[in-house]
Amino acid sequence: MEEFTMEKKQIDWANIGFNYIQTDKRYVSNYKDGAWDEGGLTEDANIVLNECAGVLQYAQTVFEGLKAYTTEDGHIVTFRPDLNGERMENSAKYLEMPVFPKERFLDAVVKTVEANAAYVPPYGSGATLYIRPYMFGSNPVIGVKPADEFQFRVFTTPVGPYFKGGAKPITIKVSDFDRAAPRGTGNIKAGLNYAMSLHAIVTAHEEGYAENMYLDAATRTKVEETGGANFIFITKDNKVVTPKSDSILPSITRRSLLYVAKEYLGLETEEREVYLDEVKDFAECGLCGTAAVVSPVGKIVDHGREICLPSGMDEMGPVTKKLYDTLTGIQMGKIEAPEGWIKVIK
Repeated sequence: MEEFTMEKKQIDWANIGFNYIQTDKRYVSNYKDGAWDEGGLTEDANIVLNECAGVLQYAQTVFEGLKAYTTEDGHIVTFRPDLNGERMENSAKYLEMPVFPKERFLDAVVKTVEANAAYVPPYGSGATLYIRPYMFGSNPVIGVKPADEFQFRVFTTPVGPYFKGGAKPITIKVSDFDRAAPRGTGNIKAGLNYAMSLHAIVTAHEEGYAENMYLDAATRTKVEETGGANFIFITKDNKVVTPKSDSILPSITRRSLLYVAKEYLGLETEEREVYLDEVKDFAECGLCGTAAVVSPVGKIVDHGREICLPSGMDEMGPVTKKLYDTLTGIQMGKIEAPEGWIKVIK
């Protein structure tokens, strides 16, 4: 493997937060007359669209999120990008968008990260290079129908830890809002799902909570997910449990944590419906996703009733910490990864 030689940008990696920082290059490909063009890199970070573009009128857009980071031995890698490509294919199909093939998705990710290698934070900094592939309807659409032309893009931005202050347990609330309908779009990564969560998250923040716990819209008795992460629970006998539902996003981090729990830590795992009533009986709770990997939850407030996890408000619960340490160890090259999990870019 070729050693990484591009000189790093002079950035205060430890203090950049989770904000957009423009990097040098991004990837663009356009779909017109039933086919994608060959695509390529550009320095232009701006997008020029007609005022009636499909994405602006009817929110026809899907996206992905993944990270590139520097491993202990100095290589730049990404984590299971093939699964992001597959998920984006499924999201596109559901929103009547042309599929950008998984192989081309991977190639676009690699090209974009290579072109911005100077922005990949150094090993041990706690920061990563966030990668945002996305696709949107680009031609004028005034009747309610799918666009005919689309643009697929990938940009990158260096980011610090998603939750400021690291892995300190957070307090969340049971939301009065519904995240997704039973046969809606909750299982795809569409911008519209996140738009509807904005009012709920701003409301939660105003009330002093870090996140929302959304319940199933049909019965409001089952735990689904938060606005941007899946739940993971640990029982008092160390079983790892995650909610099963057709209206939550199939998180790549969650799937990876379940594998790690079973194959690396020898823990029993279960993916099943989780009722709000039983949350009080769990020993630990965490939110898992690309941005945070795992963020521990110390307290859940259900309309004034406090559910305090035995793991407490001071630090991550012991099983959650093992899961976090093992998965991040795999990502950073300290622990041997299952075959195909790590894509070496440089």
